[in-house]
Amino acid sequence: MNRARLISLICFIIITVPALVLALPVTDNGQSPFVSVVKNVRDAVVQIKVEAKITTTLNNSNPNDFFKFFFPEMPQQPQQAVYRGSGFIFKYDQVKQEVYILTNNHVIAPGKDGTITVTLADKANYTGEIVGVDRMTDVGVLKVKVKKEDKIVVLPLGDSSNLEIGDWAIAIGNPFDEGLERTVTVGVISAIGRANLNFGNDSPVYQDYIQTDAAINPGNSGGPLINIRGEVIGINAAITSPSGGNNGIGFAIPINLAKRVADDLMKTGKVVRAYMGISPQEITPELKSSFNLPDIAGVLVAKVEDKTPASKAGLKNGDVIMEFNGILVTSVAKFRIAVAESKVGSTVPVKIIRNKKEMTLSVQLEAYPDDDVAAKTDDNGGSSVATGLSVDTRDSAIAKQLKVDSDKGVVISRIEPNTPAAKAGLNVGDVIIQINDSEVNSISEYNQALKDAKNVITKSDNKIILLYIKDRTGNFRYVTLNMG
Repeated sequence: MNRARLISLICFIIITVPALVLALPVTDNGQSPFVSVVKNVRDAVVQIKVEAKITTTLNNSNPNDFFKFFFPEMPQQPQQAVYRGSGFIFKYDQVKQEVYILTNNHVIAPGKDGTITVTLADKANYTGEIVGVDRMTDVGVLKVKVKKEDKIVVLPLGDSSNLEIGDWAIAIGNPFDEGLERTVTVGVISAIGRANLNFGNDSPVYQDYIQTDAAINPGNSGGPLINIRGEVIGINAAITSPSGGNNGIGFAIPINLAKRVADDLMKTGKVVRAYMGISPQEITPELKSSFNLPDIAGVLVAKVEDKTPASKAGLKNGDVIMEFNGILVTSVAKFRIAVAESKVGSTVPVKIIRNKKEMTLSVQLEAYPDDDVAAKTDDNGGSSVATGLSVDTRDSAIAKQLKVDSDKGVVISRIEPNTPAAKAGLNVGDVIIQINDSEVNSISEYNQALKDAKNVITKSDNKIILLYIKDRTGNFRYVTLNMG
């Protein structure tokens, strides 16, 4: 019996040990497979240093939130601030000697009114020029004029649509401060499709994050997340951590989402998205039962805004959207991205369930109404008269995060530094109820009232816009925006 067991054990070792050796992450010569990958891509990662004078808080995160962007909260008084982050070269125009760098909006946006210094792998320093930024996805693109003798490595962009949980993930960036440039960490893809994450008041609207346990720390923001083939699969963007450092949970923007945004930014300097004009809501088990749905799928139309593509197509509150343009709707996050990435002006089929009956409506998509886009120039081709604030509906994600309590108005979702809104003392979470003499209870009403107010400004000496607001403390007051 003992001899039989011994023979069985020997056979097991003979069969199993070679299999284990083959399963180890090493090459034929015993070297880590990550070595050759990193050799080919590491020099494409750059350091980014931003110096800017700030006058408002750039990160208004609740101090109790675990989710943080990579920069600390900044004080209210004006001062010179320095930010550090990462980026990577994804395009090189050899004729013009220009390189294009992908990074995060939150890394370079403060540099609009400051200076951006980009350090290449060979230690050459150059001034970076912002091609465009998109706060809705937290993607930014820089351009740098280089010399012919500079060593330029361009990272190939992969495909993030076919990622699997457990795939290898390699993060490269510049953690913390100078001296730790191009640090390499390795992990796996922990999850995909992460959404509804709270990174404070500047949380991107369009979220479809890759989650990884590859170590990501402050300063890594904007650096590449790479697969085992040396292709970029994401842009490292944020972490969740009680301490502010790596805790094994980091998030990257999928490269497929970033590519589309980067293309728009390079063509026009801004991103034009399609929209329907509804407030979508996740389907819960309780809602599934109430609406007699076959599965916990689709999104509930919580509200249809007036004079929008959705209202014109006949969508109603309480409709459940099951398919958008032939694509199954699985979550609010996926639905938002599917709509946003559609062609503006196109007519798409939207399959819904209404009163337990399926029907298909045709929706002609329009461009997303955005204050920053709509107010680029006045009728005379003059300079922008943008207020510096963006708003959202009262039932939006940001309103729920901030526990906004109001039955009127629209919620301030973002305030740009050094703008009339910032100087007026407005805060994210304040509710705008009225602009001059016009009440605003929807995004479309807000846009129209703001447009009317700006028209008045361009035709008179009065450069003041009067807002009636309900602030975060629940007090009602008038605020003036000095647009002069």
